[in-house]
Amino acid sequence: MRFSYLTVLLAVTAFSCKNTNKSTDETATVADSTHTQLITNPITDGFYADPSIVEADGKFYIYATKDPWGKEDLAVLESSDFKNWELKSINWPTKEACTSPTSNGSMVWAPSVIKAQNGKYYMYVSVGSEVWAGVAESPLGPWKNAKEDNSPLIKGDLFPEYHMIDAEAFIDDDGQAYLYWGSGLNWVNGHCFVVKLKEDMITFDGEIKDVTPANYFEAPIMIKRDSTYYLMYSDGKVIEDTYKVRYATGDNPYGPFTEASNSPILSTETDSITYSPGHHTVFTKNGQDYILYHRHSANSPNSEDLLRELCVDSLNYTPEGLIKAVKPSGIAAFEE
Repeated sequence: MRFSYLTVLLAVTAFSCKNTNKSTDETATVADSTHTQLITNPITDGFYADPSIVEADGKFYIYATKDPWGKEDLAVLESSDFKNWELKSINWPTKEACTSPTSNGSMVWAPSVIKAQNGKYYMYVSVGSEVWAGVAESPLGPWKNAKEDNSPLIKGDLFPEYHMIDAEAFIDDDGQAYLYWGSGLNWVNGHCFVVKLKEDMITFDGEIKDVTPANYFEAPIMIKRDSTYYLMYSDGKVIEDTYKVRYATGDNPYGPFTEASNSPILSTETDSITYSPGHHTVFTKNGQDYILYHRHSANSPNSEDLLRELCVDSLNYTPEGLIKAVKPSGIAAFEE
C-alpha cells in the first residue's frame, strides 16, 4: 500500500487530537492503537449473517443466520468482552418447529431479538419465508413460539407480491412497540411495512402501513435520536458488491421517510475487504452507537455459495443529525 505525505500528515494529526465527544465520533480513539486495544473485523471466526444483539447480565448475545443461506437453526454467540465469543445452542427456532401450510423451503434466517417492557425477550425470525415470533425469559431461553397455536406471526402469503421476511421490533420512548418488515422477490420490488404492537408483542394494534422509502430492498431497522426517527435498511443484491446500507428520516414511526442526502453510509470499499456489507443492527454502549453487520468473507466474493462474516464499527452523527459514513476499521475495546 502506498502512502502520500498528506496521508501521513493526516494520520499524525488524528493521533495527536483527543476526542472530546465520544457520542459524536469515536474515530480518534480507534486510531490510537498504541494505547487502546482494538476489536478488529471480523469479530469472530465462522460464517454468520443478519445479526441481532442484546446485552444482559454483563454479557452480549448475538443471534445470526448460519451461512450459507441459513440452516435448520440459528447461531447464537455469547461474550462478556465482545472479543472472545462462544457458540451456543438454543432450542427454538428450528425449521421443523417453524413450518406451516404457507411456508416454503427457505431455512432459518434473520433473527431480531428485543427485551420488551414486560421483561421478557421476544424474537422475530424468518423461516420458510414467513415471520415467526418467539418468547423467552432469558437470552438463551428456553424459547417457544409466542403464539399459542404455534402458527407464524406473518404468513408468507400476507402480501404475496413481496417477501414476508426480515422483521425488526422497535420500542419508542413512550414504551409503544412497532414491528417493521419486508423484502423483495427476485432481487426487485422490496417494500417495508410497519404495524403497532400491543403489550403482548404479537398482537397487531391497528392497520399495517406501507412506509417504503426510496431505494429500499430489505432488512429494516428503526433507531431514534433526539426527535428524529431513522429508518435504516439494505439495498442491492447480497450476492454481489451492490449490497449496502441506506437510511431515511422522519418525525414519527410511520414516516413519511425521506432518504438522507448522504445515503448510503456503508457500501463495498475499494480495499477489497469490506465487500457487500449490510443487513445490520445498531446498539449503544457507554453512550456510543455501533453498527453490527455482515460482509462477504474472502472465501466467497461474488458467489452464490454465500459465506458472510460479522463486523462492528462506530456509528456517528453530524451536528445536523445526519448519520456519518461508516469507516470500516473496527472499534476500541469496551472498558471492563
